[in-house]
Amino acid sequence: MPDSPPPLPPAIKGRGATNAALSGRFDDKARESDGDWLDGRDAIDGEGPPLRTEVTIEHPRTIITRNQSPDIAFDRSINAYRGCEHGCIYCFARPSHAYHNLSPGLDFETKLFAKPDAALLLRKELAKRGYRCTPMAMGTNTDPYQPIEARFAITRSVIEVLAEHDHPLIITTKSAPIVRDIDLLGPMAAKGLAAVMMSVTTLDPAIARRMEPRASAPHQRIAAIRALTQAGIWTSISVSPVVPAITDHEIEAIVAAGAEAGARGAFSLVVRLPHEVAPLFREWLAVHYPDRAAKVMALISEMRGGRDNDPNFFDRFRPKGAYAAALKTRFKIACARHGLNSERLELRTDLFRVPTDQLSLL
Repeated sequence: MPDSPPPLPPAIKGRGATNAALSGRFDDKARESDGDWLDGRDAIDGEGPPLRTEVTIEHPRTIITRNQSPDIAFDRSINAYRGCEHGCIYCFARPSHAYHNLSPGLDFETKLFAKPDAALLLRKELAKRGYRCTPMAMGTNTDPYQPIEARFAITRSVIEVLAEHDHPLIITTKSAPIVRDIDLLGPMAAKGLAAVMMSVTTLDPAIARRMEPRASAPHQRIAAIRALTQAGIWTSISVSPVVPAITDHEIEAIVAAGAEAGARGAFSLVVRLPHEVAPLFREWLAVHYPDRAAKVMALISEMRGGRDNDPNFFDRFRPKGAYAAALKTRFKIACARHGLNSERLELRTDLFRVPTDQLSLL
């Protein structure tokens, strides 16, 4: 008789990953877990002690990350945090935790790093001789408004520096708490210096709780779009990532909800599963959607040339096949129906003022 497959780990309330999913790319041996991270799995009937979030203070020497990928529009970004408490199972940033000898699974969403010196470092880097101003991106790796921002306010301190020196900024988030900073972003937007992209993956709260357990609820994100646009802040809605056979039926509804809330643009990407994200996602499917797990992965494979992921530049953002073409067409029609993407956003760079220690003569 063939051996039975190992039992699946239980879902952990408030977390996306179901285990540590240790990386084999940088570790030559498995790490042993400490008690803080696996207590929740010992629960017989569900709950058990919650997995605690730990935050390590990090003191980097620079804060601006330069991007050289030829298929990404921005060339610089700021990441106030490493890891993300949202716990989105599909997050393409998960593998970055492996570089810290931490797992892209539960460690990524429970063992976080914060950079409280970010604003000070930013001011110094903006003042460097030869600095050339182009829009700064935030939220390109982990969410700048994840729950620990309420405690550390690092994102706000960065925006304060950018606002002080009229430096353009684009923020991508799935967090309604961004409305806290409307007092900064509104005046920046009035000068043509700020834009926001709000990610809405689903309008179904049950799916959201499973897929992105500590992110803002879908209705809160739509409300945030409304608040941002009413404050004069150019806001787009990102229908990303689209997950085949789980959220793909919602494309039109999400676009409509964003447009009704005042969004002026829309964007969409299909789910990507680089490195350790693929096995984590497969396990998540087996735990939460065993009835359609095979179908989901078959559709992903169809779009990615027979693999879980296509890592090649440009191709990674251009899924192939009839199913991918149908998603693209549906999204394009939905945007046209609601008048989205009819205008092109251009943030100003000519207003930038270099930080200086000298007092103004004005």
